[in-house]
Amino acid sequence: MIRNYLRVAFRNLWRHKGFSLLNILGLTVGMTAFFLVFLYVSFERSYDSFYSKADRIYRIVADVKTPAGTVEHPNTPPNPTAVHMAKFLPEVQVTTRVNMGDNWMVIRDDKEVFETNDVGYADSSFFQVFDIPFVKGDPKTALSRPNSVVLSETTAKKFFGNIDPVGKVLTLTRDKFPGTVTGVMKDIPENSHLKIAMMISLSTFETGNSNLDSAWNDYNWESFALLKPGASAAGLQSKLPSYIEKMGGSALFRNKQLPTLLLEPVRDIYLYSTRDDSRNGHIGNVYIFSIIGAFIVLIAGINFVNLTTARSVERAKEVGIRKVVGAGKWMLAGQFIGESIVICLIAYLLAVGLSAILLPIFNQLAGKEVSTGIFTHPHYLTILLGIAVLIGIFAGLYPALVLSSFRPVAVLKGKFSTGTRGIVLRKGLVIVQFTIAIGLMIATLVVYFQLNYMRSQDLGFSKDQKLIMDSRNDSAKMVFKQALASIPGVLSNTMASNMPGLFDFTNQCQIENGRGEMQMANAIVYFVDYDYLSQMHMKVIAGRDFSRAFGTDSTQAMILNETAVRQLGYTAPEQVIGKRFDQFDRKGTIIGVVRDFHQRSLQDPIKSVTMRVEPRSCDLIYATIDQHRVPATLEAIRAKWKELLGDRPFSYYFLDEFFDRQYRSEENFGRLFLNFAILAIFISCLGLMGLAAYSIVLRTKEVGVRKVVGASVGNIVYLLSRDFLILVGWAFLVAAPLAWFFVHGWLDGFAYRITSYWWIFALAGVTALAIALGAVSFQAIKAALVNPVKSLRTE
Repeated sequence: MIRNYLRVAFRNLWRHKGFSLLNILGLTVGMTAFFLVFLYVSFERSYDSFYSKADRIYRIVADVKTPAGTVEHPNTPPNPTAVHMAKFLPEVQVTTRVNMGDNWMVIRDDKEVFETNDVGYADSSFFQVFDIPFVKGDPKTALSRPNSVVLSETTAKKFFGNIDPVGKVLTLTRDKFPGTVTGVMKDIPENSHLKIAMMISLSTFETGNSNLDSAWNDYNWESFALLKPGASAAGLQSKLPSYIEKMGGSALFRNKQLPTLLLEPVRDIYLYSTRDDSRNGHIGNVYIFSIIGAFIVLIAGINFVNLTTARSVERAKEVGIRKVVGAGKWMLAGQFIGESIVICLIAYLLAVGLSAILLPIFNQLAGKEVSTGIFTHPHYLTILLGIAVLIGIFAGLYPALVLSSFRPVAVLKGKFSTGTRGIVLRKGLVIVQFTIAIGLMIATLVVYFQLNYMRSQDLGFSKDQKLIMDSRNDSAKMVFKQALASIPGVLSNTMASNMPGLFDFTNQCQIENGRGEMQMANAIVYFVDYDYLSQMHMKVIAGRDFSRAFGTDSTQAMILNETAVRQLGYTAPEQVIGKRFDQFDRKGTIIGVVRDFHQRSLQDPIKSVTMRVEPRSCDLIYATIDQHRVPATLEAIRAKWKELLGDRPFSYYFLDEFFDRQYRSEENFGRLFLNFAILAIFISCLGLMGLAAYSIVLRTKEVGVRKVVGASVGNIVYLLSRDFLILVGWAFLVAAPLAWFFVHGWLDGFAYRITSYWWIFALAGVTALAIALGAVSFQAIKAALVNPVKSLRTE
């Protein structure tokens, strides 16, 4: 019997090639999109979960209360905050400290020079907490001694090729000391917030550094606690206030910094942490893509139901004959459901193959390698198979039960009717389809125009043609900076300790407020050269710029931005000129106010900024170069670098490209959204074509009669298209408020955003109507052009 069902199923597929193709195409596209979205969501949610003890690892963070307000730090000082937790708190098994993200120059055999990013320093207990597999060496002892170095597998290959690196000595030139390679660890996977290519033992820097344990102001160290099995994180959290008071004591009050320690699960850092420089992902985006994946597979299923229903009317007489010769109701239902499952399994196999082909492109769109191959996730393929079977069951259930319930005498006499309930169901499904599709279209347009808005805004500085070179505090940096002026293609140059889009070095500063009191303020610190503001085209709106004509500008002058002025309580920039400041043991007066500029992307609000002339603290060298002579100018700069900083590799980047990287995740989000919206519209149109085909089959006689009495092709097309356009209109009325709710919430995540976007909804509605009209008109015109004699013969 099963063989007979399969034979009939494939015979029907072949007989109705067009419908079969639409069915399989819609399901294939829908399941492919769902599977790729599922891979993306699973990858985003897997960050830092591959450590065997991940459920017991917590990052220790601090809310630091200062006279200027509370600062949320992702880190803790490198003092006893974390070091002695295991000794005084019974819930803690071991702790570790780590400082990541540094850049070092490494010399091998006194001749080969390498520039290495993602250099970190950590306690010897680091690999007890994070059990990263080792290729060579012992993780228990790898960081136990000063000057110990652990390399990632890729970095070891880069430094030593195929030579065993363990025991080899590298020259780490930042402090000119030797480092002995004690181990090689596996590359840390992409789905980790820890990015480490080379790890140096923290004891290397503790030697002779007696101030490390008392550095309560240095919030640059991540601290992690591994809890004992069964220990309560909430119980530990309740003990942290008394612990920090015991460890800090009078030092905290003397520094006017009172930290409140908090625990963050390591698996939550990537998606959930809102602290500076720690949240690289967005849980909101993960939820959005999860919903999109579910919507697309839902649209594909609805599309399949509509197309299957459209065909079912043609098989009414077949069902009647089968019932006459003895076929039971459930036997017929099983046949229809079986045929649906067969179609879904074909679509499943095609979806698996298409996913394998599209995965590299999808990785590129996502901006990361979410998967190396679909067959590395066999359990995901099993889930997709289950979804395919469920779609087949539910899609075949309606026509199976309806058709198998008709009386054979009525069907064979031509009195077949599906009833009003079937019509309402199909129209409802179309409304659901287009509600989802229009909602995705609106969201896509909002994302596009928001990104365009951010890119077109005045940032408060010029980022064009700015070449940035990091001297890494090389002793020859001042000489190199001066030598740049002799290169013809260099229009100007300057120096700074920071740049927009890099990082926010925030510290406290005392500034005189309007009441004559020295008010504590938290501000981003910029050390700059004299001509930094003019080179960056930053506008001084009150007071004056730094000038070499004033001898005290290098020691007793400060410039603020507008935000800092407002936070000090001044209503006009001019009011702060001449007020006192005290920062890093330097005292002086405010000489100017610069117009606000964006230190970060427009997602983040502008923060308070202080600027002081301090060339010796400026590692970044800016060069504005002639856009018509870029290659030649770069070669000349490279030659000058090699001449003056010969032992350091020449590396550079352009400020506009670097700053725009902050929008990369939003751009990837926008591209993915666009592609999935197109797929949703495409699959929805297939469903609409199916429903139109079904309706036209039912109205064949009506179309023939109207043509006989003189109806034109246009009249027929209007008649057959009107009902479907009304359905799309209803879908828009449902989609618009829902889309507004979601996009408004998404835009709330941006400090600066588009304010008027009602017209986007209108544009999406008109576009959806146009697409739907095109899909339905194809079927309507086809029916209107049929000879009416042929139409009437169908009765």
